[in-house]
Amino acid sequence: MSKQSFKPGDMLAPLPCIMATCSNGKEDNIITIAWTGIINSEPPMTYISVRPSRHSYKILQESKEFVINLANTDLVFALDYCGCKSGSKENKFENMHLTKAKADIVSCPMIAESPMNLECKVTSIQTLGSHDIFMAEIVAVHVDEKYISKSGRIAFEKMNLISYVHGDYYTIDTKRLGTFGYSVMKPKTTKRRISEGKPAKGNKPHWEKKEAKK
Repeated sequence: MSKQSFKPGDMLAPLPCIMATCSNGKEDNIITIAWTGIINSEPPMTYISVRPSRHSYKILQESKEFVINLANTDLVFALDYCGCKSGSKENKFENMHLTKAKADIVSCPMIAESPMNLECKVTSIQTLGSHDIFMAEIVAVHVDEKYISKSGRIAFEKMNLISYVHGDYYTIDTKRLGTFGYSVMKPKTTKRRISEGKPAKGNKPHWEKKEAKK
């Protein structure tokens, strides 16, 4: 299998692409972020990486809180706009017709149109180079009721979430390829999960697919 080498770069894909809201009490702003993810489970922690030159940087540094607002296909235009325009010159909420929703714990607003919002409290700021990392604890989560099943399960696959791949926005294919642990699941467990209507099977190993082509 032949491969070509490249110089070191930020070539990790796909990435989530979200709108982070922040506030200093006088102004509310939105910053589009692709450098984000989960870094801990207990307590639940996340991060956003922000260039110090961005208008939101100082707001985040002073307030030490933000909200991660997940973006779906309906919000791509607004998400892109919020990543191209500066909050120092634009009122992004008004220009993009986005509704402010009051958060439970943090003082900055959530975006009501977002399918899911994560309230975050900054625990530390780490300087790296081009970006600074704002590590934060997730202190509250809000989900649009239409994405919650009767059993209480969050239907992420119905949110039409988007991903970011080196300058382009893509939809996420919601075809299930497997569920966590299916590769080592015992036959008895597989049978039980299937009887309960839960996912248990998934894609076959890649080597079986190769053998099938021979």
